[in-house]
Amino acid sequence: MDGTERGGERMRKNEMKLEFDSRSCNEGFARVAVAAFLTQLNPTLEEVADVKTAVSEAVTNVIIHAYDREEEKVLVHCWIEDETLWIEVIDHGRGIADVAQAMEPLYTTRQECDRAGMGFTFMDAFMDTLEVTSAPEKGTIVRMSRHITRKNVDGPFDYRDHKLPAAICR
Repeated sequence: MDGTERGGERMRKNEMKLEFDSRSCNEGFARVAVAAFLTQLNPTLEEVADVKTAVSEAVTNVIIHAYDREEEKVLVHCWIEDETLWIEVIDHGRGIADVAQAMEPLYTTRQECDRAGMGFTFMDAFMDTLEVTSAPEKGTIVRMSRHITRKNVDGPFDYRDHKLPAAICR
C-alpha cells in the first residue's frame, strides 16, 4: 500500500476493484458498493448521496452507450488517499470521439432515452473533479474525486475498536 505522512502518522492508501456485467440491475450494486467503501471516511448523508448519484450516472453511461446494451464487463476502481475518494469507471467499449462535446449539457447520441444528456453534467456537479479519457473503439475511463471532511473522527473508523452491546452478543 502507498502511504503519505500526516501528523507524524503514516496514512495508507486503501483501494477496491469491482468487475461486473454491464446489466442495468448491476448499477445499484455499484452504487451501494462504492457507498459502503466510502463509509470509512465518515461522510455525511449528502456526501454519500452525491457519490452514489455520480457512480450511477457513470455506470449507466457504460451500459447504454459504451456497449450498446450488449453484455460486457464494467470495472469500478476506487481508492482513498487521505480524505479524498477517487473513483474510476472503466469500459472497453465504443469510446467517445469528441469528449468535450459529449460533456456538454443535454448532448446525447440517444435521443430516444429519457433524461438523456445529463450524465456528465450530474457527475461534474456532485464530484470535486471529473476527467474523461476516451478513444473510439478503445473504451473510456471516467475518473472522479470527492474530498470528504471527516466529522468528529480522529482517524479511519474501525469497527473492531467498538464493543457491541451485550444484548446483541447473546
